[in-house]
Amino acid sequence: MFCYYLLMRKKAYLITYDKSHNLSYRAHVSLTRNYIGMSYSLIDKYNVAGPRYTSYPTVPYWDIETFSLANWKQSLIKSYEESNTDEGISLYLHLPFCESLCTFCGCHKRITKRHEVELPYINALLKEWKLYRDILNKRPKIKELHLGGGTPTFFSPENLKLLISELLRTSDVDDNYEFSFEGHPNNTTKEHLQTLYDLGFRRVSFGVQDYNPMIQAAINRVQTFENVQKVTQLAREIGYTSVGHDIIFGLPFQKESDVLQTITKTKLIKPDRLAFYSYAHVPWIKGNGQRGFKDEDLPSAESKRLQYEMGKYYLQQAGFTEIGMDHFALKSDSLYEAANNQKMHRNFMGYTASKTQLMIGLGVSAISDSWYGFAQNVKSIEDYYQLLEEDTIPVYRGHILNEEDLIIRKHILNLMCHFETSWLNGDMTFTALPETLVKLKEFEQDGLLTFERKKITVTEKGKPFIRNICMAFDLRLQRKKPNTQLFSMTI
Repeated sequence: MFCYYLLMRKKAYLITYDKSHNLSYRAHVSLTRNYIGMSYSLIDKYNVAGPRYTSYPTVPYWDIETFSLANWKQSLIKSYEESNTDEGISLYLHLPFCESLCTFCGCHKRITKRHEVELPYINALLKEWKLYRDILNKRPKIKELHLGGGTPTFFSPENLKLLISELLRTSDVDDNYEFSFEGHPNNTTKEHLQTLYDLGFRRVSFGVQDYNPMIQAAINRVQTFENVQKVTQLAREIGYTSVGHDIIFGLPFQKESDVLQTITKTKLIKPDRLAFYSYAHVPWIKGNGQRGFKDEDLPSAESKRLQYEMGKYYLQQAGFTEIGMDHFALKSDSLYEAANNQKMHRNFMGYTASKTQLMIGLGVSAISDSWYGFAQNVKSIEDYYQLLEEDTIPVYRGHILNEEDLIIRKHILNLMCHFETSWLNGDMTFTALPETLVKLKEFEQDGLLTFERKKITVTEKGKPFIRNICMAFDLRLQRKKPNTQLFSMTI
């Protein structure tokens, strides 16, 4: 192991790296100078609270006053009739149960060790799916199916087989389908992997976060490198064609050397795709679950940016290509191919290799997307069960997009998925476009994007600030600035 101390802004950062990286001292200095030259002033300028844009409008700006279950159903039917025959639909199943609480997690979950909760929840999911099928009145064709949580592998392989088999029994499956699930490295067994593989699953992602034991203890997510390596290799032996890992920077007590150590170990396993997230510290939204450590235990914005820049460099050296915000993939992975062919899509499941206009979310807190509207289920399991008992789709809030929303949504999707957007076609213009272009000029002056004729392209330098660039298009955010902090910081 080699260590170099790089003096930056009168602070010494320890950078540790493995000899196998073949990274010279000169490369370290060059990388660091590039970071200092472009990032510190931009961090100070652009490190503001902002959305991650898994939707537009973002959830805090949904017009819930005019939303109703009736107009949600209308948007659902409209989208289904337009899209089911050609592209099919996506299904997201939210499985909320976890045996322990990870204090970095911002997902909706229920902590329990009682596995008798599995069957009642599965029956509720199937009841909700029947209610949707009754509305659609045609046999749906599933193109994408994703199990998220919570911890999907909290459920036994037998119960997961029961759930998926019943869903597929009442549906058709697209020829180019993609089934995926999120697995916990500590409890994903060979039986889980084989059972889901036999049902058509070919992609799995494992939450790694960081390999430093002290950081794992702080976030209450203790898992060894050996466990991650074992379950990754097992998935590949069974036949999974895409194995993903999630890594987080900006965690409590995390330093640049921790991120590099995690990436060094990740390189040994070499997953097919990688999510390299910034930790979103939003305790005002998620309550005590994100207060397992003090605010002062978190790295500064400058340190987080350096963690990202160094991490990104090492990932690229290891053969990963940046394909979207926080996401990297090997060139052999389907997500890289989709990004390269400008077919990648982004929704509440994150980045996907193909687009469906209609996504139905089943389970507590799940969000559905008809393209013309969003609808979110109730967050209480008890309320969820009660509404299903009453034969009512368990939606409690949502938003129906107007014409302006739909145009802005396209621009933000283009930026998030392709790092560019244009208004060459008249259907991509909107009333406030001149004001938006004025805001974008400032990003151009900072070297974060370039203007062509009625088109902008985000530069390599601008990619870390993609959320800020999207905010220039976010008319709902601009028209009603929040009085309190609603989002995590962009840096």
